Order: sequence, then C-alpha cells, then structure tokens
Amino acid sequence: MRLTVHRKAHFNAAHRLFKKEWTDEKNFEVFGKCSNPNYHGHNYELTVSVTGEVDPETGFVMDLKRLKDLIYTEVETPFDHKNLNVEVEEFKTLNPTAENIAVVIWNKLREKLRENLDLQVTLYETPRNFVSYKGE
Repeated sequence: MRLTVHRKAHFNAAHRLFKKEWTDEKNFEVFGKCSNPNYHGHNYELTVSVTGEVDPETGFVMDLKRLKDLIYTEVETPFDHKNLNVEVEEFKTLNPTAENIAVVIWNKLREKLRENLDLQVTLYETPRNFVSYKGE
C-alpha cells in the first residue's frame, strides 16, 4: 500500500530576479518589480510530500520527525532570513525564481531520502503563486 505523507514548513527570504548581463530596464521589463536592485522579500510556505510503501513494522512511509529535521537542516537553516542571491551558494549563479528554489530544495532533500521514496516539493511564494516539482 502506497501513501503520501506531507510536512509543511516556512522560511522568510529576500531575493532579486535579474540577469547580470541585462540592463536594469530589460530586467524590469522581464521581471517587473521583482528585479528591484535593493531586493524584496517573501514569506515562503513549503510543503514536502514523500510517497512510498507503508512499512509493516513501523506503520510509517517515513518518520515525520526525520522529515521535519531534514527540512530544518537542508532548507530552513540555510534559507531563512537570508538574501538568497548573496548568502545562498546555489543562487549566486542561479536566478532565485520560485521554480529554481523548488528544484534546489528538491535536490537537497532527494539525496537524503531512501531511493524507494518519491518526493514532491510545493513552494508558495505568495498565497496565490506557487510551484510544484517532483524531479521530472
């Protein structure tokens, strides 16, 4: 029997969407106010979903305490109250769009999970703007 367990988390972070090789005018044309040279912030909401077989011995797909700890170590600690462009290594060369942030989070968590578990990351940049990534 396959089930999905979910864990919610959040972090607050600043970022700027821009391409260094573009002018400020072109960045504003493409990224709008998100290209503000002084950055801007979001209260990101994250849902991490892990799907797998229920272990007959424990009754768990995955120990949710372990998932909580992984999210804290791999996402909340390095991202929370940070300027993503400046302070998070992955985004020094990668535009920190919601899409790219979700992929980075997925990659960080994927390497810490057993291979037989499927992973999906859903990241809310605002209550109405969100992305999901499951490694495809």
